[in-house]
Amino acid sequence: MKSKELKIVGLSYSKTQNGQFILVLGEKRGSLKLPIIIKENEAQYLALKLENIKTTKTPIFDLVKSMTDALSADVFQVTITHVLEGVFYSKVSMSNMIDEFEFGCSIGDAVCISLAYGCPIYCNSEVLNLTGILMDDEGNIDEEQHEKNIKQDRDYKSVLSIGDLEKLLDKAIENEEYEIASQIRDRITELKENIK
Repeated sequence: MKSKELKIVGLSYSKTQNGQFILVLGEKRGSLKLPIIIKENEAQYLALKLENIKTTKTPIFDLVKSMTDALSADVFQVTITHVLEGVFYSKVSMSNMIDEFEFGCSIGDAVCISLAYGCPIYCNSEVLNLTGILMDDEGNIDEEQHEKNIKQDRDYKSVLSIGDLEKLLDKAIENEEYEIASQIRDRITELKENIK
């Protein structure tokens, strides 16, 4: 899976969704931006880290880092792996002296972990090409960028395969999340019918 490195471009309060914030990630070498909605606690942590503000209370992400440091473990990268119905999924890659591990988490948590550990953020190229938009670092879109965003060729089938969905279905059943499993099953059926 090809991926591109991202950087944090901006963070702002969402005017349309109460209590939510918009985190903008951008290509380190490129012009696509990825606006993502995150929760208030994640936004607070990011703002503290980005502004280099010290607090008397230890944020949870710093506490986790202290714990993993004590166990000689390190997070070496976070990756946005896929998007499904507007929700971004990510994984955190970490290692200790013996093994490497990966675990899934929300995109907001993944970016916070990236800042806590000082590790890079990557995004699956297909996800970035599908959901990324052209805008400047202040979040403004000029007329030329708007036209390019509209004309952008987006292959929605390439982001999440039936195989990926089947893995998500197995995980949902394993976790006894039957409503989610039902929705994933319906999506698999729909995709298989469109292939015929």
